[in-house]
Formats: sequence, structure tokens, C-alpha cells
Amino acid sequence: MVLENLDFSMGDGDAVGIVGPNGAGKTTLLSALAGAFPLNAGTITFDGRNLTALTAADRCRLGLVRTHQIPKPFSGMTTFENVFVAASHSNAASRDEAYERVVDSLTLCGMLGVANRRADTLGLLDRKRLELARALATKPRLLLLDEIGGGLTDGEASELVDTILELRRRGIGIVWIEHIVHILLQVVERLICMDAGKIIADGEPKAVMRDAEVVKAYLGGTPA
Repeated sequence: MVLENLDFSMGDGDAVGIVGPNGAGKTTLLSALAGAFPLNAGTITFDGRNLTALTAADRCRLGLVRTHQIPKPFSGMTTFENVFVAASHSNAASRDEAYERVVDSLTLCGMLGVANRRADTLGLLDRKRLELARALATKPRLLLLDEIGGGLTDGEASELVDTILELRRRGIGIVWIEHIVHILLQVVERLICMDAGKIIADGEPKAVMRDAEVVKAYLGGTPA
């Protein structure tokens, strides 16, 4: 997927949701922001700094961090060890600080009870929580979430929303791709809809979901 003339900005601590049909370029956008995909043109600026030439690891150390739609933990490690790897390879000043970040992240994500379990034995909800905990252990300023609610029950998704709302209270910015729109709208104050690598609507969430072009592209119908 090619991103075309795609331009948006956000402030510290903002929460932006991104929706759109399959193949719209949403995950490509997150990959470009996180440093997984190089740009052929354009720039990515974070806190006044041009990140375009920086690696994903460098962006992570500056506080720009993503999660993945399909969690891929280190299966031979425990939950705690997975999160510790993330913390110790980020911008933690010492081993003690990394340890404190791990405990805080596991506590926030409700995972202390499974800290010593091997990651490959976890169910889907806990794997999603682990993906989030690993990201949090890097001490992000902006967190890119890729369909973290996918595959969860309504109850599990509600628990996830509570956690993400706490991240917002801590001042962490959020860019969240999600197909489960009703949970997305509990967190974000702004919604972007993409189609074919372009932004086709950007604004207040309910207004965006009523937009005629969004209804046609994303919902496959006509506005009421």
C-alpha cells in the first residue's frame, strides 16, 4: 500500500483513532511512523525533531513506540522477561529503572499474576496485554496501537479500554487503529478515516462516521 499526500499532526497527549476499510493503508501508516518502512518522500517530525532517517529502535528510545496487530512475544521467555527485554533496550538509565518499569507496566496491564508464566502459554487477551506492557516499559510519549482490540470479547475489550484510558491520564499520546469502532470512540476525541492510502475525513468522531464519503468507503452504504 502506498501512502499518498498523507498529512496530519497532533498535540502532546492527544488521542487519535484511525479507521477505514481493509487495505486502506492504516497499518502501513503506523509502520512508516514507527520506522519499519522507509519513506520515498515526505518527513516525519516528533517533538520538533525530524525522525525520517532514524531507525525504529532510535524512535523507540525517543518515545515513539508501536504495538502489533498479531502479538509476537519471545516464546521461550516468561512474561516478565519479555517486558524486561523491552525496558532494558529502551532509554532506561539503569537495570533498577528497567525493573521498576517492568513492574509498573505489568501492574497497569493486570499481568503481575502471570509474570512468571511462559509467554507462549498465554491466552489471546494476555498476549494482547503483554504486547501493550512491552510497549509501556519503553516509557513512550506517543503509543501507536494496531488493532489491539481485535479478537477480544466485549468484556475483554472493555478491560482494555480501561487500561488505555489510564494511559491517557498519564499524558501518553495515542494513535489507535481499530475496527471495533465502539471501543475506539470511548478513548479518542478525534477520528481519521483512510481509504486507498489517503485521508478522506478527519475530525470529531461522530461527525466523521456520518460523513458521506466515509459511509461509502468504510461502511459500504449511503448516509441516512
